[in-house]
Order: sequence, then C-alpha cells, then structure tokens
Amino acid sequence: MLNDTFSRFRVISFVEGLSYLILVFIAMPLKYFAGYEIAVKVAGMTHGILFILFFIALFMAMKKYNWKFLSFQLFVYSLIPFGFILIEKTIMKTPPKKLK
Repeated sequence: MLNDTFSRFRVISFVEGLSYLILVFIAMPLKYFAGYEIAVKVAGMTHGILFILFFIALFMAMKKYNWKFLSFQLFVYSLIPFGFILIEKTIMKTPPKKLK
C-alpha cells in the first residue's frame, strides 16, 4: 500500500489533517475550557511532527510527479482545517499513472 510516493503522500496528508482537527477541535478546547494543558502539548507535538512529514512527502511528490503550482496549492490547503479533504479531492482528479 505504501510502496509508492503517491500512496505515502495520500496517507501522510490524511493523518496530518486529522491531527490538525484533533489539535484545534479537541485539544485546544480541553486546554482553555477544562484547564487540561497536556492535551495541547501532546496533540501539538504530534501534529508538528506529522506536518514536517507532510512537507517532506509533498516535496518528494513534487519532484517525482513534476507538481509545480499544484504543490503550492496543496501546501496552502494543509494550513486550513479540513484542508486534507481538499488535498485528496485535488490529487485524485488526475492521479499519476502507475510506474512499473
């Protein structure tokens, strides 16, 4: 499943997007409304690591599939909550052909 760059990028994008939602909609309310600060520390660190992995995967996909403007567009989408859905929709419009 994760043996090609495109599949790895899709999975990392999805997981990073979910971590962003967890950080914004679960961990931050726990911190500010319940005083549970450790939630933001754990979710924030996890999201930070996943965001770096996303950026690396995006760079690798950009090089392999010659995504120029598309890579900038996908990066901007990654900054928006629920942006991973836009990323998935965008890249699945024209997925790269299977390499043998």
